[in-house]
Amino acid sequence: MYALVLNVEILMIIFQVKMKPTVASFSFVKIGEVTIVGFLLYINLNDRIFIKEVSRVSMSVLLILFLITLLLAMISGLIFLSASIPTQYIKIHMYIIVLPIIVGLIGLFTVNNPIIIGPFTLDKLAWLMGSFILILGFIIQKFCVRYLLGDKNYRQYFSLFTLITVFASVAWLSGDLRLMVLSWGATLLCLTLLIRVNRFWKVPHEAAKISAKLFIVGWLSLVIAVLLLFVSTGHWYIDAVAVDYSHLSFGMKLIIDLFIVLAVIIPAAQFPFQSWLIESVAAPTPVSAIMHAGIVNAGGIILTRFSPVFDNPIAITVLLFIASVSVLLGSGISLVHVDYKRQLVGSTMSQMGFMLVQCALGAYSAAIIHLVLHGVFKATLFLQSGSVVGRFNIPTPLTAKQSYSWIVLGRLLAIMIAFAFWFNSDHSAYELISALILAWSLMVSWNQLVAFSKSAMGKVIGIGMIVIVALVYIVTHHFFNYLLNTVHISVTHPPLLSSILSIGIIVFGSILSIWVARHRNSHTFAVLYLWLVKLGEAKSASIESHPNYLKKYL
Repeated sequence: MYALVLNVEILMIIFQVKMKPTVASFSFVKIGEVTIVGFLLYINLNDRIFIKEVSRVSMSVLLILFLITLLLAMISGLIFLSASIPTQYIKIHMYIIVLPIIVGLIGLFTVNNPIIIGPFTLDKLAWLMGSFILILGFIIQKFCVRYLLGDKNYRQYFSLFTLITVFASVAWLSGDLRLMVLSWGATLLCLTLLIRVNRFWKVPHEAAKISAKLFIVGWLSLVIAVLLLFVSTGHWYIDAVAVDYSHLSFGMKLIIDLFIVLAVIIPAAQFPFQSWLIESVAAPTPVSAIMHAGIVNAGGIILTRFSPVFDNPIAITVLLFIASVSVLLGSGISLVHVDYKRQLVGSTMSQMGFMLVQCALGAYSAAIIHLVLHGVFKATLFLQSGSVVGRFNIPTPLTAKQSYSWIVLGRLLAIMIAFAFWFNSDHSAYELISALILAWSLMVSWNQLVAFSKSAMGKVIGIGMIVIVALVYIVTHHFFNYLLNTVHISVTHPPLLSSILSIGIIVFGSILSIWVARHRNSHTFAVLYLWLVKLGEAKSASIESHPNYLKKYL
């Protein structure tokens, strides 16, 4: 700032030399010099306030641009519904939906401290999730340009995809709980309409009915939680700094938090509300991609936003229990089903359960990173599901015996890398969970890529791939951790007994799976296998031997 003042002084001197030496001009220059220097000195004394106001104004402009681009995307999607618009217009629509992504990324990398502008709370978490869902929507719509070409409802897909991503992004930028609830409800409504686009086919129609019923229950639970919170505090905002939540009674917090749990586990497809996700596999692949990558992970975002309120030990214990059970059941469904999309449904159920466990343990940053990365790889798996041909072969006992030393080596390396990762961190619970995830991922990858590889070149390539993946994980972890370090999140750790219960459930499930795998001829294996198959199957009302709507073409 002082350098700036000095430069102004120099400019003033040069300006005076070049002017005619009249009294009027000299006085004019001096007055201007004093005014500018005084203004700059005022800014220097109040630089923090000035910078804050400038940041607020710039963020306001950015928010207006973001909302305008979202509106343009919505209008473009609705215009495309008209039959008079040629299908080539979809190329223009692709360019339009890129605009809010650009604005959102600018907001992500320019915002530092949380800024409240009207009903919106703009921080890095808000811009991250808003940009993330828009990027996913763009990728999926780009995929649909050729994938769904020729479909009877070709135009409706793009309109609904656009509306879902727009409403979801507005929901995550909303600081006002009323706007968040309305935007989230609109997102669920558009998702239901997207599932039932092929409503003349029995299966999507029934799937949409089941999804709608559960979505209504989940949305109403969120509405009730917000209303009770307003009645108790008198605020439509959640702010741990400005609002004191300590005066809330234990019973009121318990009721609010239980409704939040219900509102979270339904869209996350947690047990026993996983049926809507199982039924929806009949929808086209891009629809499944947007559901699994951008909608089911909303529970982590909601819990993060409600973290100052979500601190009741009973509600946290309930969430831990449901999520831990869902981890095991989702893994079981993924293992016993042969249908690729149902395997992905089980995987999503398990991954979302693990994400909610992270939230219940207070590791919200880890949960956010988990849901973002899960959205990326799950969207990729669904979009390439039509081209899946190869399958991993189960190793023979001889191969497994020969690979035992490689398996042990892989586990030792995974533990060493995870320990080095944790040792160089701040030793927080979040870092510990991240280290455990890294170790488990490296073990699984090592077994598939190295231990059971038959050739030496295959093992070398596998080791190289694992090293690259580990480096990407570390870089990604630190990148997202840097992005989220300015987000204020209230961390509440669960009771020790609840944590032990959750760990016990997962350990028991792991031991049971190992025992069952070694006793495949037992009655227990048959019962468990058939139960998991039934759990992952659609209801009889949603099953059809062939699409009846095709009869009219016969």
